[in-house]
Amino acid sequence: MLLPALGEKMPSTLAERLTRRDVADAGGALREWAQGGAWIGAACTGTFVLADSTLLDGDDATTSWWLAPLFRQRYSNIELDESRMLVTSGAFVTAGAALAHIDLALGLIRRQSPALAALTANYLLIEPRVSQASFIIPDHLAHSDPLVERFELWARRRLAQGFSLSDAARSAGTSERTLARRLRTVLGKSPLSYFQDLRVERAVHLLQTSNTSVDRIASEIGYSDGVTLRTLLRRKLGRGVREIRSRRR
Repeated sequence: MLLPALGEKMPSTLAERLTRRDVADAGGALREWAQGGAWIGAACTGTFVLADSTLLDGDDATTSWWLAPLFRQRYSNIELDESRMLVTSGAFVTAGAALAHIDLALGLIRRQSPALAALTANYLLIEPRVSQASFIIPDHLAHSDPLVERFELWARRRLAQGFSLSDAARSAGTSERTLARRLRTVLGKSPLSYFQDLRVERAVHLLQTSNTSVDRIASEIGYSDGVTLRTLLRRKLGRGVREIRSRRR
């Protein structure tokens, strides 16, 4: 069973759309199908309908990256990882933004036949896409919460100097514990992890818009050498410096 996405794409209108009776009715139908052994897949805003059914409680999931704060606010019993393109939890498969419906379909085919999924991807000219991380706009997520936004502004000014939780909390006008808790609630990550995301964002921008050496870029965002930066880019984005630079703006 594949859930269609809802027509609303932004948090405020999506939250209102989820209060409609048809969403509750869909939840009841989904629970019945799940009890009958059906596989259920959803992408983009359709993941909210699946989450509303409570079938994902205690499981992992993903959704469109810019909707992650709303998802966490509504479904605290679900472990969300919006950096992933596709997440399988038992009989349930969730995927990211609109075109991730293709990844969702291929993922379901792969359950029956990996060879057929690979052949289909070749005909569709679809490369493996395991992550949404390279598409995420960090400050878009941060601006959904004033405290997180203040932290983000502080962090962007301090990329070269390095991270200090006490300095960050002081600049944001809050305690270390409150800052850490708020980032976990809104972004699903620690202040240090988000600080690293901003470093990656800056590094990618410099790689794609300049001929600056990797070592020099590493220094500009607070790393001692290019090796550390290369490792971070590979871990966060699944791509190396050469691949990133090949997509110059």
